[in-house]
Amino acid sequence: MINKLLIANRGEIACRIIRTAREMGIATVAVYSDADAEALHVREADEAVHIGPAPARESYLVGEKIIAAAKATAAEAIHPGYGFLSENADFAEAVIAAGLIWVGPKPSSIRAMGLKDAAKRLMQDAGVPTTPGYLGDEQSEVRLQSEADAIGYPVLIKAVAGGGGKGMRRVDAAADFAEALASCRREAAASFGDDRVLLEKYILSPRHIEVQVFGDTHGNIVHLFERDCSLQRRHQKVIEEAPAPGMDDATRAAICEAAVKAARAVDYVGAGTIEFIADASEGLRADRIWFMEMNTRLQVEHPVTEEITGQDLVEWQLLVASGESLPLEQDELEIDGWAIEARLYAEDPAKGFLPSIGALDLFELGDDVRIDSGVERGAAVSPHYDPMIAKMIAWGEDREEARETLAAALDHSAIWPVRTNAGFLVQALEHPDFIEGNVDTGLIAREGDTLMPPATPSLDALADAAAAVAGGNGLGGFRLNRAMNEQGRFLLDGRPIDIAFDGQAGGDPSDSILIAEHGQVWKLARWRVDGAGGAGAGDGAILSPMPGKVIALAVANGDRVEKGQKIVTIEAMKMEHSLTAPFDGTVVDLSVVEGGQVREGVLLARIEND
Repeated sequence: MINKLLIANRGEIACRIIRTAREMGIATVAVYSDADAEALHVREADEAVHIGPAPARESYLVGEKIIAAAKATAAEAIHPGYGFLSENADFAEAVIAAGLIWVGPKPSSIRAMGLKDAAKRLMQDAGVPTTPGYLGDEQSEVRLQSEADAIGYPVLIKAVAGGGGKGMRRVDAAADFAEALASCRREAAASFGDDRVLLEKYILSPRHIEVQVFGDTHGNIVHLFERDCSLQRRHQKVIEEAPAPGMDDATRAAICEAAVKAARAVDYVGAGTIEFIADASEGLRADRIWFMEMNTRLQVEHPVTEEITGQDLVEWQLLVASGESLPLEQDELEIDGWAIEARLYAEDPAKGFLPSIGALDLFELGDDVRIDSGVERGAAVSPHYDPMIAKMIAWGEDREEARETLAAALDHSAIWPVRTNAGFLVQALEHPDFIEGNVDTGLIAREGDTLMPPATPSLDALADAAAAVAGGNGLGGFRLNRAMNEQGRFLLDGRPIDIAFDGQAGGDPSDSILIAEHGQVWKLARWRVDGAGGAGAGDGAILSPMPGKVIALAVANGDRVEKGQKIVTIEAMKMEHSLTAPFDGTVVDLSVVEGGQVREGVLLARIEND
């Protein structure tokens, strides 16, 4: 058995692995960048090694530093978690060459599944059903157009080396193919250094269903049933569940058997996921489910499988890496109940899901659910890494119980001043189609604004806030004292709210109160008698929507601008956001420079209306 384990990752997955290792009596070593010096995973591990500056390419993605840290601490094994170097075959080989145990599949398996076209050919040879399409080496525009015409529209153009939704284009008619192909190739070349593509039949009612597989070094391979990951936004999973709604026994047997075949085809060892695309236009059917790709690592959504099987998949990984056989055989595994997971992101749905960074002054998550998180109250959300701050997982005897439990936990969560998608997740869980299990990958895109949480708190929440103020207590630890019968006027998203307070006399009144409702938090600012309220777009003020770096200035003080003209561009968490003039006018009070850092809400510039 492994005695000391280095975890080549950060955040919630690092904390998750540490938890299981501790239960197994395995000592742990964390690695951290400058940005993570005070992070939770660093404090929870038995030892920690600094590996470089905040950018991942200078720390978490530098394999040599991670292997050196393992050697320096006498760690015997390296667990890569997910993301970063987890599916890097060269890194896996380097770990093994250094005499360390790699907690993951063989490098050859990673390579076999790394390119979508080669993986699909391999699956076809193994008898695994694949989506109708074209995987050929002939990449001329003429040949690709001919193949697309033969497949029938709509078709999907996909980058061979793609991932994360990049290098993908849907084409609905032959006349649009050439332009879409050129665009896809440009994006693929820029993102992956490889402009080759494959073609697939586009599924009109797609469900994303995946099967958890596990292999050991003794030739045993089992599946741990399926998960449904169809609720996605821009090709990124939002809510996952196990088992899949509407899955009958015959279809489950077929898809799980296909997943085991896929794993055997690459002599798989450890935890892996076989992803399938299903045409659900007539419900789930075995003849309408096709192989899509394999993820050769632990998945973000692995907790839902753990909850319905009662197994610890990280424990299985460590046992297999130590040379032991799988803990259970196939006929010893069964489904118990239902589990649903929501990914809690530091992002603001009201601002186009822009990342939100900063200190977590308030971080309270709801009860009765499993929480996997890498942060806690007082921690800071960094602009350098993925914005996921927690996973909330509910188990129930049936799907409705799990759904209601998770919705209630999100509903009672309160996080401030960092914005999150908790309110959006509540709306998604309570959408009629989700309740009925009628979910496909296009649901969020179709529903759009109907899934947006309310822009303001309810009247009941405002009344509760008034009562809290009257009692001398603001939500989230804020304390306010009011004179008897004082008329308090507050601003909520720029509009005044009048509340009469019958609170305690004396004391200096605070300027704000927090209201938490349905997973969202609002700050009500006290109306200042001198009129010095916060500026908004109505008076030409351009405020930073998030903390970040100024990467471009398009104007200077005194410039004349037109409504909609770009003024400044901010970058955070690898996302750019351009701010524009709210009306025609002249630029004044431009107070930032390119390369400078700004806080959320600061005045960047003002447009003076002529």
